[in-house]
Amino acid sequence: MTSYDIPFELKEKIFEIKTTDNSVLKIISYFPLTDLEQNSLVSIIKQPDFVNFNSIFTDNLTDDEWNRTKSQIKKRFQDEIFHIDDKS
Repeated sequence: MTSYDIPFELKEKIFEIKTTDNSVLKIISYFPLTDLEQNSLVSIIKQPDFVNFNSIFTDNLTDDEWNRTKSQIKKRFQDEIFHIDDKS
């Protein structure tokens, strides 16, 4: 698998990057990425036609909102995923 040099500030917004041996198939972020962030990722992965960006949540957050709440959001998301079968 190819390794990509994604800046930390962008990497922490990404939940998962689905890849094959030599290309990215899908990038899933916690919240929708801005056009600038998407363009940066397209440049980093060197796939000019890449458009398969998805997000778990649909709300748009500012960088300030993200930085203030990212730990809580990630923890809550992980907790809910791990306990999804516990709900009756």
